[in-house]
Amino acid sequence: MSGSVDVAELKRRMGRVGVWTGMLSRESAAFERDAAAEIESLGFGTLWVGEVPISKEAFTHSAVLLGGTRSLLIATGIASIWSRDAVAAANAANTLTEAYDGRFVLGLGVSHAPLVNTRGHDYGKPVSAMRTYLDGMDQAEYQGPLPQPAPRLLAALRPNMLELAASRAQGAHPYFVTPEHTARAREILGPDPVLAPEQTVLLETDPERAREVGRRFTSRYLAMPNYVNNLRALGWDDADLEGAGSDALVDALVVWGEPEKVIERVRAHLDAGADHVCIQPLADTSQQMLEHLRILAESDVIAS
Repeated sequence: MSGSVDVAELKRRMGRVGVWTGMLSRESAAFERDAAAEIESLGFGTLWVGEVPISKEAFTHSAVLLGGTRSLLIATGIASIWSRDAVAAANAANTLTEAYDGRFVLGLGVSHAPLVNTRGHDYGKPVSAMRTYLDGMDQAEYQGPLPQPAPRLLAALRPNMLELAASRAQGAHPYFVTPEHTARAREILGPDPVLAPEQTVLLETDPERAREVGRRFTSRYLAMPNYVNNLRALGWDDADLEGAGSDALVDALVVWGEPEKVIERVRAHLDAGADHVCIQPLADTSQQMLEHLRILAESDVIAS
């Protein structure tokens, strides 16, 4: 499958900057369609939506968003391999790809042990589990018309999963990372695969307030071993990783300040080798998130 996707065309369609959000899952389908249409009109190339046990299901959620847009790509960030079997994932991705002119991107991930265990699965060895899942997807039969297969990106942080993303998918979608990680990921992936890191952003100029909001975000992810181990590999130590993170770590993971500072961080990822950066605005409501996106969309980085 991976050899039949035009990766250069995929990069072009994704655009240099996209939007990552879990907030829309809380909204009505009508609100979501309107929000996605606005994100499209603002010039963002791709809208990424997450999937957790309490959110909308990834593929049906993507269909809602695809139905409200014309050119915007919709990507899952990520669809967990533990939420459905490989054949169901392959057929769902193919259905959306054919129905919506190749605008669906399947972001796949192994999730995290605490979340997987609550579903009754054995987390085991994540890289082996992903490899087996991809084997199952590749072996699935699909009878419907399919002009092109669905592109897939793997949620990859460490070298082994990044190598799998390069060999068995169209690239990687790292989450909760820094530009330093982006540079390392590009080196492992090589020049051709898609590299699409997530970057959390906050339009707040007061340092105390910004870090307070930032820590509400980082505290959730610093409870997950996958993220902590990745940050250790990047050189962060116990003092940085304790609790919700040191000031330095929060500032590295959540860029806050004026729009120019946010855009500077996006450029840092692009300069480090990213093809596409999906920004995740921290906001109290979906309406506020859209307001922040309207402000950031005025940058030439977004428009290009």
